[in-house]
Amino acid sequence: MAKPVVAIVGRPNVGKSTIFNRIVGERISIVEDIPGVTRDRIYSSAEWLTHDFNIIDTGGIDIGDEPFLEQIRMQAEIAIDEADVIIFLVNGREGVTAADEEVAKILYKAKKPVVLGVNKIDNPEMRDLIYDFYALGFGEPFPISGSHGLGLGDLLDEAAKHFPKHGQSEYGEDVIKFSLIGRPNVGKSSLVNAILGEERVIVSNIAGTTRDAIDSKVKVDGQEYVIIDTAGMRKKGKVYETTEKYSVLRALRAIERSDVVLVVIDGEEGIIEQDKRIAGYAHEAGRAVVIVVNKWDAVEKDEKTMKAFEQNIREHFQFLDYAPVVFLSAKTKKRIHTLIPMINTASENHALRVETSVLNDVIMDAVAMNPTPTDKGRRLRIYYTTQVAVKPPAFVVFVNDPELLHFSYERFLENRIRDAFGFEGTPIKIFARERK
Repeated sequence: MAKPVVAIVGRPNVGKSTIFNRIVGERISIVEDIPGVTRDRIYSSAEWLTHDFNIIDTGGIDIGDEPFLEQIRMQAEIAIDEADVIIFLVNGREGVTAADEEVAKILYKAKKPVVLGVNKIDNPEMRDLIYDFYALGFGEPFPISGSHGLGLGDLLDEAAKHFPKHGQSEYGEDVIKFSLIGRPNVGKSSLVNAILGEERVIVSNIAGTTRDAIDSKVKVDGQEYVIIDTAGMRKKGKVYETTEKYSVLRALRAIERSDVVLVVIDGEEGIIEQDKRIAGYAHEAGRAVVIVVNKWDAVEKDEKTMKAFEQNIREHFQFLDYAPVVFLSAKTKKRIHTLIPMINTASENHALRVETSVLNDVIMDAVAMNPTPTDKGRRLRIYYTTQVAVKPPAFVVFVNDPELLHFSYERFLENRIRDAFGFEGTPIKIFARERK
């Protein structure tokens, strides 16, 4: 199930981005060591106690040259559409303003939980400033300080009370869920129709036709699948239509519901920087990935073209070196038969669990082949390795000092694990822990 979504809404200059950064903390740059992966700062993952959730900073959105109040309205309405819980942020030092009341009017109609945060209450003597905000009609105002981090715990406690109580997945465990992500007009909807064998999704040459994620069920050779189509992700600054500003948010929620993510690339246009950004979302989410080069029928080619294109992909998508590449044409359905087997392989590897004894044999053989590194006279010692999770597979390596496990040696161990067990199509994670 997708994680709950919290949106921070309010007029400009009330500290939305400061509060966003406080809540997100260090999670805002999850994969900073991996080239080619970037994160959009308006949307991030966050944790509070036992809760994992996603958070939207509407203050990070530029809605062109719209008038002041129109910008507020558009930001708030989009956040209302996307969020499970809304944090309505106001400035305690300025009191209730006309713009605050405009935002409140929009939120009254939302029929969604609203938690009122009064920012810039930097010390206890200022607490009396919150009482005017009862007039907004959202119950108890929570005094907070973005600059000092005060009061955020109480605010998040209240927000967490309204998180949806997710039960079991809406689909069975045996169902493979996969989503399609990519720039607008790379042929995602056409690819869905080619897999389904029917015109289930509207196909148009106008970029951005698909607004929301759409679930389609299909059975192939006895295996059930759910296809989650998503709105195309368009580069910031290129689009001024409100709904497309947040198409990335919908796509990210679809990614979280997926077992496998198909990163669709336009074979005719080739790779652009935005393709790497989009693929980074799937990688960061820990989902299995298959890179799909669509419109291959439109490419002039010889016997070397496919190999050269794949090599180009490997150079641009170094962080997806585990992802297989499929070349096909949704329009002509040529090579479409190669896609489902690759999805099956990626899904199986995403959920693969290996025996501890065999895993440790592989690690010990790897150490014998390439001895552990030393730092300032201290050598890394690996005592024991165990798999602790699947989807994606995660391994804990117990060592004498976690700081001695450098990134390069960690990559070496990952490669040896992949050589032994495959794991094609899925990221794997390795964590170092000190043996007590």
